[in-house]
Amino acid sequence: MVLVFYLSSVLILHYSEALPGWMESVPVWTTFFLPLTIVYVLLTQLEIEVPVDTLVLLFGLILIFFYYWLIVPLALYQRLREQSRDVNVEEWPELSVLIPAYNEAGYIGDTLESFLAADYPLPKLDIIVIDDGSTDSTYEEAQAYAASGVTVLRKENGGKHSALNYGLNRTDSPLVLTVDADSVIAPDAIKSIVRSFEANPDVGAVAGNVKVSNRGSLITDLQALEYILGINTFRRVFDLLGVVTVVPGCLGLFRRDAIETVGQYSSDTLTEDFDLTIEILKRGFKIHHSNAVVQTEAPDTWTDLYQQRIRWFRGNLQTVLKHGQIFVLPEFGVLHRVGAPYLLFSMSIIPALGVIVFGLVIWFVIQGAIMEFLGITVLFMLLQVLLSLLAIHIEDEDLWLARYAPLSILGYKQFLDGVLLKSIIDIFRYDDVSWTSPERIRQRDDYDDYDD
Repeated sequence: MVLVFYLSSVLILHYSEALPGWMESVPVWTTFFLPLTIVYVLLTQLEIEVPVDTLVLLFGLILIFFYYWLIVPLALYQRLREQSRDVNVEEWPELSVLIPAYNEAGYIGDTLESFLAADYPLPKLDIIVIDDGSTDSTYEEAQAYAASGVTVLRKENGGKHSALNYGLNRTDSPLVLTVDADSVIAPDAIKSIVRSFEANPDVGAVAGNVKVSNRGSLITDLQALEYILGINTFRRVFDLLGVVTVVPGCLGLFRRDAIETVGQYSSDTLTEDFDLTIEILKRGFKIHHSNAVVQTEAPDTWTDLYQQRIRWFRGNLQTVLKHGQIFVLPEFGVLHRVGAPYLLFSMSIIPALGVIVFGLVIWFVIQGAIMEFLGITVLFMLLQVLLSLLAIHIEDEDLWLARYAPLSILGYKQFLDGVLLKSIIDIFRYDDVSWTSPERIRQRDDYDDYDD
């Protein structure tokens, strides 16, 4: 059944130039029928005596799998619908491009080069670098592009949110494109994200499609797969409802009045992009996903990955606590009915199930139930590989990344769950948590005097 699901999805993806007209009228919730049918058959037709510990383990694994089972087909649906949509932009709009930078020597130049080489009318781009009190040569490296039309502003260090607000207050374009100073956009990225913006009325922002640039090691390839299956695939699904919950700092296009409506970027959390996105959604704006590709550097050591994710998770928890009303007030519409449950599920239930499943696996081994453990493990690793392959197809990515799928659920996931657990403890234990960041690879190799 899983093979039929996977192969039929791949055939549709590769041989459908456009989404058939009848599929446009099919409600996306029909995707729930297949897993619900499977559950019904298992519960009513099969008479199998299962020990309690095995039942709990199977329940946890099945719930985690169905979590992705529902998401991946919906992501495929979104991809096909997007392919069938022909958006003609008669005149490309003017954009203010804001690039906040703090100690980005060795990176900011590549970011600016990618914008100057982009397939977009250069006179329409007001490219502004905001040097947030860097202690290295970031300002000088960015200033070298002044002759190409890049504006470089300098201010005292105040954090990423203050740098973005500083840039906002010195521009006036109705559309604002934000990008991290260590990110490189694809040549067609700007046109792609503008097309997504033009295709969706009532849109407040559009998220870019983030890819890992420095692949080739176990840890960076695991993150590349995570970005595909665990981040971009989910953004495609929430694009269907206009409730993408995070516009990444790597690349995002905003309507200026949407940002101004919420009072610009806030210093309340460590994840200003997540915080701003929820604020905009709460005001009734739609937020969508796009195929605009942006490449970013991923941590290449476990220590650096920990430094990155501890900030992400702490900031995410801060944001969820700040906007707790979205969980209880129906006035927030789709954000309340869909976005909030997803946040709760992904930030608490799935990690908790992961811890329980891992504990039961250890219990199985201690009890000597090696064959049962191996059977369940092989089954769900196979399912994870199949789902990963389909997600990779949807993103037009390297199929070889699927070989890391087993490690993504046995090893890598437990690492992330542990970091999340520590983040929860930190948020409730400390009044103030500090900003942490991974060591920059190029600066580690070539800029040893600089401390990021």
